[in-house]
Amino acid sequence: MDDKYTFQDFLYSVDVSNKKFVSDMHDELTDLGCRAEVKSAKSGYVVSYSLNKKAIANYVFRKKGLMARIYTNHIGQYMDVLDTLPEEMVQTIRQAPVCKRLVDPASCNQKCSMGYDIIVKGERLQRCRNNAFMFLLDEESRPFVKALLLSEVHASV
Repeated sequence: MDDKYTFQDFLYSVDVSNKKFVSDMHDELTDLGCRAEVKSAKSGYVVSYSLNKKAIANYVFRKKGLMARIYTNHIGQYMDVLDTLPEEMVQTIRQAPVCKRLVDPASCNQKCSMGYDIIVKGERLQRCRNNAFMFLLDEESRPFVKALLLSEVHASV
């Protein structure tokens, strides 16, 4: 039997400093038509948001804390947002693995969703979609995570 988890189950395990942000973003994303799904994982709950059957983002717990992974499928429509990111978030993108499929399509599983070919602060990066936009939620990153998430949602409709 599969257990059903709710957003409230997830929210209960979110640290106090991120609780309001996560709750407000949940309300905003669902009001914009995103579907939320909560699952249990080894490291805690995972909340995934999708729009038009495409993954938009998820929250995952890691040792460092709560992370937001954003799937920026329409990044070309709002790439200018990347130039506003603080240096720590830019470093996260830079440190993400290179997308093998962008470099050599034959070197990666053909079922793998291709990564991102982006320009951040004048630097061209080809990064894996699973790690490029995975940010630790903290006071500095929250407004930029929100900007990226809402840009993706608006570009998806």
